[in-house]
Amino acid sequence: MNAAINLNSKLNSFDEYYAPRTVATFNDMDIMVVKACGELNWHVHEDTDDFFLVLRGHLRLETEHGNVELGPGDMYVVPKGVRHRPVAEQECHILLIEPTGTPNTGDASTAASRKVI
Repeated sequence: MNAAINLNSKLNSFDEYYAPRTVATFNDMDIMVVKACGELNWHVHEDTDDFFLVLRGHLRLETEHGNVELGPGDMYVVPKGVRHRPVAEQECHILLIEPTGTPNTGDASTAASRKVI
């Protein structure tokens, strides 16, 4: 790979919400972009932390310990085992980093399928 990855270009290539797209891998981790709007279900990742970096818009991470408000350039790591859900009143663009194969809903049966772009 000899070219930079343009995250805006990747985000412009799809319209679905809460359907992460893998744009690169790093040490067995997926680096993903996702569009969010509305709320995702409450869920937990028992075996891994959940990394969020807001690229555009605003995101509220509701957790069992309280809410965290994120704007462009803000990041937050939900510790493993903490119940949470992301909520966006308007479209929000996010960078995620998770171990490859981590279901975005915490449950493989309801998770978005892994898509590499």
